[in-house]
Amino acid sequence: MSAGGPCGGPVPGDGPVTVLYDKVALIGLGLIAGSMSLAMRRAGLAGSITGYARSAETRAVAVEIGLVDHVCDTAAEAAKDADLVVLCVPVGAMEAMARDIAPVLKPGCTVSDVGSVKRAVIAAVGPHIPEGVHFIPAHPLAGTEHSGPRSGFAELFDNRWCILVPDGADRAATDRLRALWEGMGSFVEEMDADHHDLVLAVTSHTPHLIAYTMVGVADDLQRVTDSEVIKFSAAGFRDFTRIAASDPTMWRDVFLTNKDATLEILGRFTEELFALQRAIRTGDGDHLHAYFTRTRAVRRGIIDAGQDTAAPNFGRTPVPKG
Repeated sequence: MSAGGPCGGPVPGDGPVTVLYDKVALIGLGLIAGSMSLAMRRAGLAGSITGYARSAETRAVAVEIGLVDHVCDTAAEAAKDADLVVLCVPVGAMEAMARDIAPVLKPGCTVSDVGSVKRAVIAAVGPHIPEGVHFIPAHPLAGTEHSGPRSGFAELFDNRWCILVPDGADRAATDRLRALWEGMGSFVEEMDADHHDLVLAVTSHTPHLIAYTMVGVADDLQRVTDSEVIKFSAAGFRDFTRIAASDPTMWRDVFLTNKDATLEILGRFTEELFALQRAIRTGDGDHLHAYFTRTRAVRRGIIDAGQDTAAPNFGRTPVPKG
């Protein structure tokens, strides 16, 4: 970019308080990367933050809004001399990004990611990580249906979980990355890759697939017009299908790379759905009431655990500052 200074010119940010990484490189500049940048600045966790996005338009917007300190024209340029490199691109693009940055990764630096699938990321990225570089996959369980460089906000990770998958990585490097995520507001837990992928198939991947499917059903139902679906979207359809507005490229890659776990959970879901269908057909009110009572308790547990909020739009958009 041509905004002055290396890779697009420094943009003033908050002064560091407890710097964990002198230079952080964010590869990809969408919702998660933008929120990471703003959260790191809020807590003074990085000396400088460099970013790269494949799209020239995205890079231009990032410069315009001062999303990071420097915006680079290549991933390798952004990653050069970085102490932490975070791959914030769709899972299907991570191998190419890892291959591009590998020659410039300095010994002792950490490479991480924010992908929703972990076993596939380890298989794609791991072989390209040079000796002496720490590879610690991660997954922040936070997001909205919005994407792009303007969608990030510093509060996105507050009181949300981030899962680390050290996969045998150096303990000190893992603890440092944990401190970063905690400094950005997250709770942190460690898992192995296969367990992560199964958990996420239950809590995220299959629900997204079902939401996409419900919108597709409404779209295909000839007796209900598009205008009626939009006009009469009561809380159930509106809230349930919110996630169907998520980035299609990211979700295509998720389902292609976590297909075994997703298909297993989707099979279980289908069995449950058939049981409910039978109960409705036969008028088995006792079964329906017992099922809804049990599942309502699970939903209340989510609220009690602080993983939902009464804030407008579930707290998924930043509150305008007066």
